[in-house]
Amino acid sequence: QVRLVESGGGLVQPGGSLTLSCEVPGDIFSRFTLAWARERPGQQRELIATIRASSAKVYLDSVKGRFTISRDDERNTVFLQMNSLKPEDTAVYFCNAYLFEGSSHNYWGQGTQVTVSS
Repeated sequence: QVRLVESGGGLVQPGGSLTLSCEVPGDIFSRFTLAWARERPGQQRELIATIRASSAKVYLDSVKGRFTISRDDERNTVFLQMNSLKPEDTAVYFCNAYLFEGSSHNYWGQGTQVTVSS
C-alpha cells in the first residue's frame, strides 16, 4: 500500500506563512506527478498545485503568486510553501501522487488541517 505522509499544518494569522511537507515513496516520487489539493469547508476537493518529474509546475489561479510547490529529490519530499495566507485558505490540505490524469495509480495522503484566523 502506497503511503504519503504529510506534515506542517496548523493555525496561522492572516498574512502569515506556512510550509507543508509530504514524504513520498521513492519509486513513486521519481515517476509520478506530485500535487497538493485542499478541501475547504463545504466545498469539493480542488487541486491547487502540481509539479511533474520534469519540475514543470501548474497552479490554481487563486493561489498563484502566493503558494510555491517544490520537490527535494534527495529526500523524496514535496513541499508547499504558502505565503500571504487568507482566511479563505482554511482547509484540509492533501498530498497527491498520480501517474497521469485519470490513472488508477492515484494516491493520497491523510490530510493536514490549515486554519487561517486571527
